[in-house]
Amino acid sequence: MAEPLIASYCTTFLKAEMLHIYRQVTGLRRFRTLVATKERRNADRYPFDDIELLPEPRSNFVRRFWLKYVRQASPILYRGEFQVLNAVLRRREASLMHIYFGHTAVHLLPFIEIWDRPCVVSFHGADVMLRESQPEYAGLMRRMLEVVPLVLVRSQSLRERVIALGCEPSKIRINRTGIPVDAFPYTPRTVPADGAWHFVQACRLIPKKGVRVALRAFRIFRETHPRARFTVAGAGPMEEELRAHAQELGIGDAVAFAGFLSQEGLRGLFGEAHAFVHPSEVTSDQNQEGIPNSMLEAMATGLPVLATLHGGIPEAVEQGHTGLLVPERDAEGLAAAMARLTSDSALWQSMGRAASDSVAAAFSHEAQIARLEDCYAEALARAGNPAGVPP
Repeated sequence: MAEPLIASYCTTFLKAEMLHIYRQVTGLRRFRTLVATKERRNADRYPFDDIELLPEPRSNFVRRFWLKYVRQASPILYRGEFQVLNAVLRRREASLMHIYFGHTAVHLLPFIEIWDRPCVVSFHGADVMLRESQPEYAGLMRRMLEVVPLVLVRSQSLRERVIALGCEPSKIRINRTGIPVDAFPYTPRTVPADGAWHFVQACRLIPKKGVRVALRAFRIFRETHPRARFTVAGAGPMEEELRAHAQELGIGDAVAFAGFLSQEGLRGLFGEAHAFVHPSEVTSDQNQEGIPNSMLEAMATGLPVLATLHGGIPEAVEQGHTGLLVPERDAEGLAAAMARLTSDSALWQSMGRAASDSVAAAFSHEAQIARLEDCYAEALARAGNPAGVPP
């Protein structure tokens, strides 16, 4: 008998920053998977054969009018999206659907309630935010969390947020981001000559990543280490603002904005650096991190971490052992952590080795895939279909 088929639903497959989803989808061993998506992007970066590109529903004015105004059905029903997705999953005989991102699962709530097979939803960070412009959104989120059999989160901090949204704690499973540690091997480093320390941050250039704080901390550090430099890898809507801020701080000549890098490019950058910086912060709309993928990849190569007491970061960085953590938005504290780390070569070396070992022990790709597949098996068993036999 063939392995049960999982439908991995991701509205866009895949945005450049969604490598962690690609690793999950392509890493399954005990289950087969198809990807159901509305939009295909970056196919060269994320090649995958079994994709069901959901077509635009065909419009039927009379049916749409009846469902929308007489039945007062949800948009997913009167627009025909339900029928399109249902047809695909029945034709492919999917046993379970994994919905990536909480807000997508809220949108698909009518489908989840009617479909005769289980769905699990995974939360990744920004999707725990409520929407003040949609007063009904909080109630829909609570309802979605009631009807799905299992909820996956990437960190303990996200678990607490999902509980606050109304999820029963017993149905939450932590499924951390897995890192292919063989692809980010430990790299021995030596103390740089003449204080030429190289700090690196790799992330989307958005507010919660705290890059402005990192730049201010680096400016303070550079007052006593004029040969130091800082590389920011990544792209995003704040790029021009951050470039301008570096110039305003007088460190434009020491800060490089490397853009979005491939995995090979990141490995090379991490190998040349001495510490990874990531001062994440909760934004005004309550957006927060789980556990940053780039941070784990940097740690795997032997980079100690200078970051904040934010989200899932303390679950991956042990204070004083694999890195140094400071309060959010504390540029002076972060600069002091930079100074402490670089003034003690033995501490710097030991933290880097410990960081690499900790990622291998707790965040290996293989172990996290096995846990994900255990969650699929549990959801099928809860639905009374442990073998995943299609109805």
